[in-house]
Amino acid sequence: MKKFLIFSLIGVVVIVALVAVIGYINVKKEKSFSPEGTETFTSGELTIKVLYNRPYKKGREIFGGLVPYEKVWRTGANESTTFQTNRDIIIEGQTLKAGKYSLWTIPGPEIWTIIFNSEYGQWGINSKGEANREPSRDVLSVVVKPLQQDQVFEQFTISFEKTGEDAEMVLFWDKTLVAIPFSWKE
Repeated sequence: MKKFLIFSLIGVVVIVALVAVIGYINVKKEKSFSPEGTETFTSGELTIKVLYNRPYKKGREIFGGLVPYEKVWRTGANESTTFQTNRDIIIEGQTLKAGKYSLWTIPGPEIWTIIFNSEYGQWGINSKGEANREPSRDVLSVVVKPLQQDQVFEQFTISFEKTGEDAEMVLFWDKTLVAIPFSWKE
């Protein structure tokens, strides 16, 4: 009986290990289609870090197609995009306190809503394929206008651009560019 229990325990451990390895391989395979990216902005004592997954266009219609208009988007692929700032910043006259947030957007043909949510680290969509965001945890949202470009950007990208004393976080993919201006106090 003792041998049976030992072999059963070993069998359970092996099965759990195999399931974990297979899950890890599947996540790695999925992330290879939308690799992780990190973008960092520093100015004086301010440091902002964005961690996100970068899907490719691959001939698809992006905004209004793959990413529907007027629906919350995880702003990338896989996990929700993480935005972290070590100092308070001002976006469209509103203060985003120093901290770590998830970044969500609601794309539209004429306007985009940019949302910072206090919950972060979750998978970007739930089992129904909808954004995995808890709206009651939104801490700041602003509306900005997208710009249409002639150039096609194959991979979703987030970058930062210094604009005099201020800066912009820029999202671009396909022919769409969205700039979110922000400022801070030194």
